[in-house]
Parts: sequence; structure tokens; C-alpha cells
Amino acid sequence: MLRIFTDTAANIPPHLLEQYHITAMPLTYLLDGQPTELVGHDYYEAMRKGAEVKTSLVSPALIRDTMESALKDGDDVLYIAISGGISGTCWSAELMAEELRGEYPDRMIRVLNTCGASLGEGLVALEAAKMLEKGCTADEIIRQAEENCGRMRQFFMVDDLKYLRRGGRIGRITALAGTMLSIKPIMHTSDEGKLTVVGKARGRKSSLNTLIDTVGRLGIDLQDQTMFICQADCQAEAEAVAAELKRRYGVKEVYINYIGPVIG
Repeated sequence: MLRIFTDTAANIPPHLLEQYHITAMPLTYLLDGQPTELVGHDYYEAMRKGAEVKTSLVSPALIRDTMESALKDGDDVLYIAISGGISGTCWSAELMAEELRGEYPDRMIRVLNTCGASLGEGLVALEAAKMLEKGCTADEIIRQAEENCGRMRQFFMVDDLKYLRRGGRIGRITALAGTMLSIKPIMHTSDEGKLTVVGKARGRKSSLNTLIDTVGRLGIDLQDQTMFICQADCQAEAEAVAAELKRRYGVKEVYINYIGPVIG
């Protein structure tokens, strides 16, 4: 049997993890140097008030132990990972997988770098789990997962530029000028899985409209698609975007989900 793993950066709701038997490995995060269980509004409110946030990758030892537990049960392993361009978790998983391949040569151990994160990564894992439930083979599941990663396009905007500057995504002068002029960068994950600026909009409303325009430019059969919006404590704006997607493109179903603490 194939066992599917991902990490908590995928933002898959707990009930879906349980329903589809997906194991999510925990990336960790600290507020002001201390572990915390804050999520959702409380977490983002702490950030607004100036709390220092730090994140770290999944423990390599935990990855190895969890994978090996599945292997000892006679199962194969597929780890669908956060982009290797923004986290070392993917490469840690591959190192652990390489060690385990030597110890379990009869088992398949595959680590897939999604070159994505958040629900983009999560949708790849969910599709793989649904295929497994339908009785598809491991080869079929991996082939489709790779294709889905190649089709994935993740675009997003941020309201506060200080975290992009702190993470080295933009320079200090660019961040200062952008803040003064209310310029919001439009970003996406590149084919290499790195965060890159692909456009700019002046003001919050304009940047959200740019995201909606991008959906129309790149989407296929939008009226037949179920869409997901990930938001970092801006529920009202997410609902406004959902309404506009329905009005403009005839989208029937839109689900809104919090961006988890690590990606947020």
C-alpha cells in the first residue's frame, strides 16, 4: 500500500487529513522565541502588535522515523513536500529517503518537490490521496502529482512589506518606497519554487483586482471549477474576492481557508 505524507505548510484542514489518511509532518514556529499554539486571528494579531516570528523546517529525525514506521509495515512512501526553494524540509526529506532506500531496497520511497506551498501544495496531496482511494497505482498517482505540480500557479499579494524585506525578498529602499506610496507587490512561486515579484499595484483594492484578473487570464473552464482562497486574517476581503469570482466568471463554489502560521 502507498502511504501519503505532506507537511503542515500545505494547510490541509484536519478533517481532510483524517478522511484521506494523509500524514502531515509539523513545521514549527515561535512567537518572541517561545513555542505557541496560537493560530488564526490570535496569531496574526500578535504579529500586528510586533511579536517576532520565526519558523523552522520539519525535524529530519522525525521525517525518518515516520517514514520508517510506514516502511516497517510494508508500505511504500510518497512525501509531497513544500517547495525546496523556500524551505529546507524538502531536501531533508530527500536525504532521509536516500538513507532509507539503502535499508529497504524493496520499498518505493519518493519525495516530490511541489515547488509550491500553502493550499497549492495541499491540493496536490489531496488529489493524490483521492486517486489512492479510487485504487490507482503508485505510478499513476506520482505521474499525476508531478503533472499537477507543473500546472500549479500560485499568485498572492501582501499588505505589509516589512516581512518581505526581513526575509531578503526585497531591499530596504524598495520596502520604504513601497510603504510610502502604498505599492503592493504581486508575487508568485516560480518554476524553481522561489518567491518572485511579478507585478505591482498601487493600493489594496487594485492589488486584489489584479489577482482576480490573473485568475481570468490563466484559469480554464472557470464556471466548472471549485476555487479556494487562502487568507491571512482578512476574511471580509476574501469574501469580497469570492463574490467577484462568482460574478465575473460564473464560479459556483469558493472555499475560504486561513493561511497557516508557518506560511503566514
